[in-house]
Amino acid sequence: MGTRTVLERAEISRALTRISHEIIEANKGVDGLVLVGIPTRGSLLAKRIGDIISRIEGVQVPVGSLDVTMYRDDLAHHPTRAPRPTEMPATGIDGATVVLVDDVLYSGRTVRAALDALNDHGRPQVVRLAALIDRGHRELPIRADYIGKNLPSAKHERIAVRLEEHDGVDEVTIAGEPGTGHPGDLASADTRTNASTEPNASTEPGASTEPTA
Repeated sequence: MGTRTVLERAEISRALTRISHEIIEANKGVDGLVLVGIPTRGSLLAKRIGDIISRIEGVQVPVGSLDVTMYRDDLAHHPTRAPRPTEMPATGIDGATVVLVDDVLYSGRTVRAALDALNDHGRPQVVRLAALIDRGHRELPIRADYIGKNLPSAKHERIAVRLEEHDGVDEVTIAGEPGTGHPGDLASADTRTNASTEPNASTEPGASTEPTA
């Protein structure tokens, strides 16, 4: 099986706009709202969502970035990238409604690591999750509150999220041959190789690949 594109620039933009409206509606505005992205592409998506919400509401929404590399429970089994800086809003997250943002939701292990990491920075009132792609195959009882696209996939398939700020193009592709691929390195949640792949959110040379997210 070859590579096929499942989302292009316009479709990604529409998905992020829809997610932004859903966040505003669920939060009944933007009071106390903080967006926190999981590097790399989750942080870029959080900034885009923040810009869209700010245009809609006319108020700047705090946006941060949360590196979860050293909080992962699979460090002994998967290669990791060097930790990226964590940048939390100056206002902090205590008592806030925090929306974690990632590109691909897969096993749920990246999100679990993010929840642990978040606890070291404060105590939010509530934590929600937004993901551009949900590919299924959860290993933990975690689900996204806001989803750009549900993308059923086989474990051997590789889902790559590429964003213009990092990869020079906006697209989501899926590829894979039966019996190939790494179960945790496709989308952006857990393992990311080229584009954003979720299986392992801590390794991402190129796009985000989800294998272990």
